[in-house]
Amino acid sequence: MKVIENQRFDMERALYGRSDILVRNCSFDGPEDGESALKECSNIKVENCFWNLRYPFWHDHGLKIDHTELTELSRAALWYSDHIEITESKLHGIKALRECSDVLMEDCDIISPEFGWSVKNTVMRKSSAESEYFFMRSQNLDFSQVTLKGKYSFQYIEDAVFDQCQFETKDAFWHAKNVVVKDSVIKGEYLAWYSDGLTLVNCKITGTQPFCYCRNLKLINCEMTDTDLAFEKSDVEATILTPVISIKNPRSGLIRVPAVGSIIMDDKDAKCSIMADELLDKEA
Repeated sequence: MKVIENQRFDMERALYGRSDILVRNCSFDGPEDGESALKECSNIKVENCFWNLRYPFWHDHGLKIDHTELTELSRAALWYSDHIEITESKLHGIKALRECSDVLMEDCDIISPEFGWSVKNTVMRKSSAESEYFFMRSQNLDFSQVTLKGKYSFQYIEDAVFDQCQFETKDAFWHAKNVVVKDSVIKGEYLAWYSDGLTLVNCKITGTQPFCYCRNLKLINCEMTDTDLAFEKSDVEATILTPVISIKNPRSGLIRVPAVGSIIMDDKDAKCSIMADELLDKEA
């Protein structure tokens, strides 16, 4: 590979259309404020670089980014690209990953609203993120040891596995299909409404009105804290290890719980069986 190092670029399409290059210790910043520095490239490696310009990686094929910082001014950084590896890097620009495929991210720091839209085949390991609408409409996700703070995360995703993750996020997993969450902590309101085929195993769940309007929902040995009005109009099989404040009108299935503050069954279509060792109140 040809090595390009220790240079500063700020012009439009600075390295447009290049192939088989290693860009090392370079800065993409300056008064010309150019865009699309590495657009339409293939087989590119980027190491220890600083990016402060817009749209740097569009329509790239075969891209490795390591120990690199993309600032908040590096907006819409990766679009329409494939076979991407990003390691030990900061991605702090809005809309940093969109319409991409075959992505591996490890030890990354993400601060990016609207991150990961319409992405396919993404593996993320040991990373942290602050984002809104995180990975919306994406498919084939494999996450482990990922922490997230934000809102409206993982909406409309399909075919995903999350392991040992910590999510503090509102309205997560809405309309999600075929998703497994294992050994994870999820804090947030209105979790997983309208999902289909969501399974949670050994998870800790906190927040009001979780799991409403769900189909094929399974909870296996999960803890639920400060959860009320849970499972409304859902088809659910659940084994819960902690008390639940209230359960409202689950449609079908079986819920096992050690204690529940109240069971509200005032919908004629609510036919789920609820097995509780302790029932403090009941409204029928």
